[in-house]
Parts: sequence; C-alpha cells; structure tokens
Amino acid sequence: MKIVNSEYIEELKKIVKNSPYPKHMAMELDHIEFDEADVVINLADYHLQPFGIVHGGVIATMIDTVTFWAAFLRLPENDGLVNVDLKLNFLQPVTDGRLVAKGTCLRPGNSISYSEAKVFDKNEKLVAHGTSTLMVQPGKGLKLNHKKFL
Repeated sequence: MKIVNSEYIEELKKIVKNSPYPKHMAMELDHIEFDEADVVINLADYHLQPFGIVHGGVIATMIDTVTFWAAFLRLPENDGLVNVDLKLNFLQPVTDGRLVAKGTCLRPGNSISYSEAKVFDKNEKLVAHGTSTLMVQPGKGLKLNHKKFL
C-alpha cells in the first residue's frame, strides 16, 4: 500500500474546511486514511429544525460526506468521486453537542466504491447509519500543491 503524504492531508483538510458547503455546515474533515474518514460538527442552533432536534439533512450530509472521504485516498491523483446512491437510517434524535461521523470504505473499486457510515452523538451513542455507492470520476480530482503519495 502507498504511503499518504501528511502535507497533502493537511492541505486537503484546509480545503475542505474552507469550501463553501462544509463551511456553511460548520463541518470538518477530522481524520482521513486509506478506507477510513471522520467528519465532525459542533452543533449550533442553525442545525436544528423547528422541533429543536438536529435536522435530518445535517445527518444525511455527514453520511454523504464521510462515505466519500473514506473512499477518496484510493483514487488516482487526478480522479474524483460522485455519490450515486445514499441510504440512511435515523436511529435516535439529537438536540445538542457534537456529532462524529465515522466512514469506512467496504469495497474500493476502479469505477464503483461502496462505503458505510456511523454517526455518534456527544455520548458516543449511535444515532444514524448509512451506506453510499460512489462512482469514480476520472480527471475530476482536486488540484493540490502537495503530492498525494510519498
């Protein structure tokens, strides 16, 4: 297995943090390695729906995002991914604190990858689960200043 360049990872995290949608959601790529990723959100009032619980779209976004990043590092340097199927289950409501989504790529592929995600609340209770099928997009990768692999 190739060794991922730590400078690439730090640059990647900064790009994700400052990209419009993750920034809008206050969501950060906290950890990434081959076949694994974590994204986090420190919840605020704007993540809540009118009944005072976290909006399902927030959790769906976390699952979509973390499944993507779990599959990302196996891609060739110039390729990207797009989600073609997202399935999720909401298991428990959340009202405050921090959400952590942990993604695992169960089947990396040259054209299709399959990942799963588990979302945990501040007490490390499982609040949602999801899976995603991702399609490789040749030539649609990120252009970073550092090489992905050493």
